Formats: sequence, structure tokens, C-alpha cells
Amino acid sequence: MISLQTTITELKSVGASIGKRLAQIGLNNIEGLLFYFPFRYEDFTRTTKIKDLQPNMTANVVGQIELIENRRAHHRRMYITEALINDGTETLKVIWFNQPFIAKTLKIGDTVSLAGVAEDQGVLTFVSPVYEKIYSGGLIHTAGLVPNYHLTEKITQKQLRYLISQVVETAAQISDPLPEEIRKKLNLLSLSDAVKKIHFPKKWSDIDEARRRLAFDELFLLQLKSQLVKKDHDSARAEIIEFKEKDTKEFVAGLPFKLTEDQRQAAWTILGDLGKTRPMARLLNGDVGSGKTLVAVIALLNVALNNKQGVLMAPTEILAQQHFNTVSKLLENFPLRIALLTNNYRLLNNDTLPASPDSAPLPRRGLNRAEILKMIKAGEVDIIIGTHALLQEDVQFKNLALAIIDEQHRFGVEQRKELMKKSGHPALTPHLLSMTATPIPRSLALALFGDLDISVIKQMPIGRKPIMTKIVPEEKRAAAYNFVREQIKTGRQAFVICPLIEESDLFGVKSVKEEFTKLDRGVFPEIKMAALHGRLKAKEKEEIMRGFLANDYKIMVSTSVIEVGVDVPNATIMMIEGADRFGLAQLHQFRGRVGRGAEQSYCFLFPASNDEKTRRRLEAMEKISDGFALAKMDLKLRGSGEIFGTAQSGFPELKIATLWDYELMQTAQAEAALLMQTDPELEKNPLLREKINIFEDKIHLE
Repeated sequence: MISLQTTITELKSVGASIGKRLAQIGLNNIEGLLFYFPFRYEDFTRTTKIKDLQPNMTANVVGQIELIENRRAHHRRMYITEALINDGTETLKVIWFNQPFIAKTLKIGDTVSLAGVAEDQGVLTFVSPVYEKIYSGGLIHTAGLVPNYHLTEKITQKQLRYLISQVVETAAQISDPLPEEIRKKLNLLSLSDAVKKIHFPKKWSDIDEARRRLAFDELFLLQLKSQLVKKDHDSARAEIIEFKEKDTKEFVAGLPFKLTEDQRQAAWTILGDLGKTRPMARLLNGDVGSGKTLVAVIALLNVALNNKQGVLMAPTEILAQQHFNTVSKLLENFPLRIALLTNNYRLLNNDTLPASPDSAPLPRRGLNRAEILKMIKAGEVDIIIGTHALLQEDVQFKNLALAIIDEQHRFGVEQRKELMKKSGHPALTPHLLSMTATPIPRSLALALFGDLDISVIKQMPIGRKPIMTKIVPEEKRAAAYNFVREQIKTGRQAFVICPLIEESDLFGVKSVKEEFTKLDRGVFPEIKMAALHGRLKAKEKEEIMRGFLANDYKIMVSTSVIEVGVDVPNATIMMIEGADRFGLAQLHQFRGRVGRGAEQSYCFLFPASNDEKTRRRLEAMEKISDGFALAKMDLKLRGSGEIFGTAQSGFPELKIATLWDYELMQTAQAEAALLMQTDPELEKNPLLREKINIFEDKIHLE
């Protein structure tokens, strides 16, 4: 008997190679398979008669094979499998490419179910449809509501669907952590029923019910985490940071630009929080490029002028280095010691900085680790900038009064708590400022983050040029390439974003490896370029990114790994392949990687599909530059058959729930508060406590 912990390789038809590929997307056992949710569904609930097919119609047909044979294509090394299918109303031509085994799998006389798109090739033809023989068992690939999953190389939808169909009944073994009284009160499905229905729904309402239960779980766990943190936080005390008005005004007056009103308001609110004995716990939410870092620097300056220490923690070494350069440059007129501490870098701001502090890589030199740790512990360093390396046990502070965490979702609650323990004074808790660029309106943020106050920066810095965004149809691709070539000749750089790392069986979806090869050898052979993706080792990613920052590479071909925080002022072009595969909010995050300097910047969207829905979504990118508006429109334009199934941009906690599930979010917040009143340590709900810990660990290891 299989259990939730049975490894995938123990299943029938799963060998070592398939097991290894599935492990690349985190699928190692049955439980992992069950919680790997579809991201959308194909609606084949109605079988179409062949006589009723129209060109470009997506349909399911059922018929009998009258003819099937293989032949070699003229002048090409390719097998073509051709078949004729008759359903009693008409005959349909079917073609598959380079799959000669199909002619052995399907025989004349077999009844088959086909799902595909009817193309007009002189006669209506199904090209490479999904197929399955009709046995006594139910159809899972070509009829009903058919789930679609995110894939990895050499794994097909049919393989993944088949595997999940073999184990879906194991969902009955899942322990439900949600208290029964909450489930009944809110009329939610059991967790096992929700898992079954999300994979193989019989009707659309099954998907809605399953999604509601799974989304509630995410939001409820998030609220419980927030409530637990808030409980600890409310009883804590912090250093009072006196507002240094004269120095702050001098700093702001010395900037080469004016602060926006939103920046002024956010800075004033934060300085007010720092002047209280209750520790600040604030989220600074601002669109990409809105100037959050400058607000953070004003807070750090006031802490340092009070002879206390401040920390700025970033998710990557690249981002930490950029912050170190930026902060050192901005505060160069103040006699402050600023340190960079990561696994590879230990520098002070009086070390020689590169000529271009915004973009050039730092030298790998400086003090040894023991020396810089000794200085930090002795209070000889005012501002410390680093990565998760700051959380290591040997990093101790003399009087840490402010911790700022950039891209706060990259750090878990437990990691935040570890940093907060390091004040150097056991009775005091540092003030906390978290920053995120994920677009989320204030009302939703207040419900989503029960433990944080919210400040929002919506205005963009004065004088910044809007990024020109254009959809590029296939016939204009060559012209776009020529434009990019001319831009690079003037000294500029470009990003190319692809949805995948490897080639895939998903038709039309570009991968980093194939796109890099095409551009490097065929389109821009004279231009030096690099490829960046999540499967590279951390050191390799760092070296490639540093080369791009130093302008050694002119074009960077990348997956969405480039999304967070990387600031390359010299890059003025963002090209996004398979743009329709990304949400609008994520496209907006990519676009925000350019337009950081004084030059005009451009974003080119290359869609893999030209249907009307795709065009409408991408036209929103051409017209709208507000990340908040785009995030809301993204959900509105999402089809009823689409759910998330993967982490949302910036919010790894939310794979099913969305940032617009406001009513469900409020319900989760209210239920979490009620539960905490009766069971504040979750002693009566150990499964729930365990789930919170697993949830926390999992999302921050992804």
C-alpha cells in the first residue's frame, strides 16, 4: 500500500531518470505530487462533432481510426504520423510530428479521444493533438476539465496527469490541520476533498470550492504567523531614536534631486516610529524604482547620529553590494563607518570604492571576518549591510537599534526574529522596517500583514523618463533586433527574459539555453553575452551578474531570477520572450529592471500567442505604468479556468490565494484572532503549529 511518504520512484512506470527530472521541480514523494497543483484547465466538457469543427477551434472529438501510417517528410529528417478519424458525421485528418511510435500505439479500429486545435490546411486538421484510447476507465487527458501543470524538461502533461491520477486517492491519508469548527463554520471542504477536486474536477464549481479551501489555508497560516509575531512584538521595548532635524535637512538639501511627497511622508512616519519605546514594525511598500532605499537611508542616518547601529539586510550578495555602494556614496559627507558583510565580502566604506559606485563590482578584499566582527561587536561600525550572513551566530552587535530588510518575503519570520534578538541588549528589541516592491494596495497589505504597519510610496522620482513599452509581433522581430543592436553600439546594455531554462514540450515557450544559443550564434554573434538561470551555482550567478554590472557583457539572457532588486543603470532594454506566460505584475517587475538611469529605456514584449486575450493583457502593459493598477487588471483578465499553482511574484506564501482575495483574507484574519484568544500558543492545535513551521521553512527555501 502506498502512503504519502512513498517515493515517486516506487510508483509503476517511474524510473530513475523520470524520478530525477521530477525531483528538479521538488517532486520526491506522493505528498509532493498531491500538493503540486494545476495552474489552469482546458475545458473539454463538451465533445464536438467533427462536422461542427471550425478553423482555430479548440475542441475534443471522439471517433474511430480509419487509417494511420508513418511517412518521412520530404527533404527533412522528420517522421510524420498521419491518421483519419471518423465519428459518424465526418472525417478528420490528424498529424503528429516525430512520434512514429503513435502508429504502433493506435491501430485501425481503435476508438480515440482527441483534444487539440483545428487548423485550416486545405482541409481541417488536428496538428499534434493530445490523444488517448477509450477504455472502460475514465478519460483524464482529453475530456472533461483537464488540468495543466508547470513542467520541467522531458516531462509531459500526460505523464504528470497519469502519475497524479494513480495516487490521488491517497489524499484520504492527509491530516487536516484546520480546526473542525472553523471548517464547518465557513462551509469549507476537507483538505483531502479539496486536493482531489483541484486535480480532477468534474465541474467548474469543484475548482472554485477546492481553490477557496486551499487559498483559505494559505491566508490563515499567514495570519497565524503574523499574530504570533505581533504577540511577541507588543510586549517588547526599543531604543528611542531622537530625530536629528538639522543633519537630516542638510542631507536632504544636499541630494541632487527632490524627494517626492510620498518619500517625505514615509520618512516622516518612520522617524516618528523610531522616537517611541514600542519597537517599530513597518512595511514600506513602493513600486519598482520609487525610491524606497533613500527613505531607508534617512532612517539609518538618524540611528547612526544617535550613536546606535543599523542593519540593512538584502536577499542576494549583488543587491547587498549595490546597497553598500549607494549608502556609502549618499552618506560620504558624514563621519560614519559603514560595513559590507556577506559570505564573500568584508569591506568598510573607507576602502577604495570603484569609480562608478552604482554599477561596478567590488574588489574581493578588505578585513578578515574576525576583525570586522570584532569592530561590529565593539560598536565601531555604524551601519552594517549584508545578506543572511548577518544572521550567523558569531555576528553580534553592541547596540543594534534598527533592522531594515529589503524584499522582506525572501526572509522568513523566524529569520527576522533571529535578527531582532541581536540588539546587544537583552531587554531591548530593534525597530524593524521591511521593504517590498510587490504592488499591493494599502488596504490589502493591512489585512495581509497583521504584524506590520504600512507605508506606501506610489509616486516615481521627479524627472524619471517613462519606459516605452511595445508588443513586438513576429514580423517585426528583425526590426526590434536591429534597434537593440544600435542601442548597444551607443554603449547601452539589454536583458532578455525567457520563461524556461531548458527546452520543453510546451509548444512555443522559449528557454534560456535555446534563446542564448540563437542570439549568440545567429542574431548578435559580434556582441558578448551571458546566460543566467536558477540552476547555476550561487558563485556562477554572482560572477555572471558582476560581469554584466561591469559592462563586460552587453546582453544578459535570463529566467525570472533577474526579477528581484538588481539595479543596472546602464541597461536600457528589456526584451521578454513568451511575455504571455507571465502575469502583468511580474512583467512590470521585469520592466522595472531598466529605466534606472538618465537614458530613455525600452521594454519589448514578444508573445508566444496572438489570441485576443493575450493581446488585451499585453496592451495593458503598453498603456499602464502603475504596478498597482496592473496587478489588479491581471486578476480581472485571468480566465475562469486559471489558478496560480506557483508562487506569486514577491509572495512565496501565496500559491493559490491572490492578493485580491480581500474578503477571504479578512475572514482568515478574524478567525486567526479568535483562535489566538482561546489557544495563544496553539497547544490544542499541534498539527496547525507544525504546519506553520513547515510552511515557513518551505517558502523561504524555494
